Order: sequence, then C-alpha cells, then structure tokens
Amino acid sequence: MAEKKGFIAEFKEFIMRGNVLDMAIGIIIGGAFTAIVTSLVDDIINPIIGLLGSSDLAELVAPLGDTGVLLKYGSFISAIINFLLVALVLFLIIRAINKAQALAKKDEPEEEEAPAETELDVLGEIRSLLQEQQKLDLEKAERIAKAKAAKAADK
Repeated sequence: MAEKKGFIAEFKEFIMRGNVLDMAIGIIIGGAFTAIVTSLVDDIINPIIGLLGSSDLAELVAPLGDTGVLLKYGSFISAIINFLLVALVLFLIIRAINKAQALAKKDEPEEEEAPAETELDVLGEIRSLLQEQQKLDLEKAERIAKAKAAKAADK
C-alpha cells in the first residue's frame, strides 16, 4: 500500500532535491551577474557607442507620428547587447566545465566490462556441477557399500 505524504513533507522533499537547490543558487547568481552586465552595457559600452553616433545609445528614439509616443530602439539595442554578453559568458563557463569533465573522464581508468554470460556458458556450468554431484554420489554409494560389506564380514 502506498504511503501517503502530507503536503509539507512532499514539498520539503521536492525542495531538498539537489537539482532544485542548484537551480535556485544559479538563479540568484544569474540575477547578480545580470546587474553587472547591465551596468557594463549602460555605463561603459553605450557611452562608447554614443561617441560614434554623438549620443547615448539609450537616448536613441523615433517619434511615432504626432501622438508623442516614442519608439525607444536604443534601449532595445542595449537589451540585445546585455543578452549577447550574458549568453557569451554562460557559453564560456559551460565550455570550460565540459572540458574539465572530459579531462577528468579521460584520466579515469576505464573499467573493462566482464563479458556477459551466454546460455552456453551457464549450461556448461550446470553440466560441471551435475558431474561433480554425480561423482560425489558415486563415492558415497561406494563408501556405504564397503561399510555394509565390512559389517557383513564381521558377522
């Protein structure tokens, strides 16, 4: 019969799984890293690009008619740069991890797998065991016969 778990116990088991904790840590670090990349783009890259175009990238806008609505394509370009930088750093980190795992796997001695037993091997083992058993039975029968013969001779 399946054991019923309470909601709290089930939630605790879910939270305590290693991959959930790793994911939570990754999200927190990712948020902090995103703030660093955003600052890099807003405070360093955008002003440098602004030197080329004589304005800050975030200030690039296009008015949409006489409505006063502005299309802020400069902010969109900044967001694209943020994304590309975060993706590049994550790619480099994952690439380094994969290389480290490949090196670790390469350094480990490969375990040779024992060849799988075939039916023929098993049948051969059974035959050998039966032959041994038959031999033991014959020896036992001979001892019993000798004991009976000795007992009969004594009478």
